[in-house]
Amino acid sequence: MMKIVIWVLWPAFISAGIAEAIFFTLIDPAQLYFFGQPVEWSATATYSTGFLLFWLVCIGSSLMTYFMMPNEVKAALRKAAGEREDLARPKRREPV
Repeated sequence: MMKIVIWVLWPAFISAGIAEAIFFTLIDPAQLYFFGQPVEWSATATYSTGFLLFWLVCIGSSLMTYFMMPNEVKAALRKAAGEREDLARPKRREPV
């Protein structure tokens, strides 16, 4: 189950970082308005809130992708993940 959570959250995190970088490259936090009122937060608070909002949107997208996958693909992913504890590194061999 934890690997499924990681499969959803990690791509969403990367996508949110890219989206925030593009968004705040084009828009200055001091120029943002919310319901017709200027946002009077610090730049750091604005960047942090923006990242969290982008991350939530990207999590929704990743979850929708996972839920729409055919069951055969999900089963293959679970099988591949179950064969190794850490997909990034091969298992260590036992010393002889």
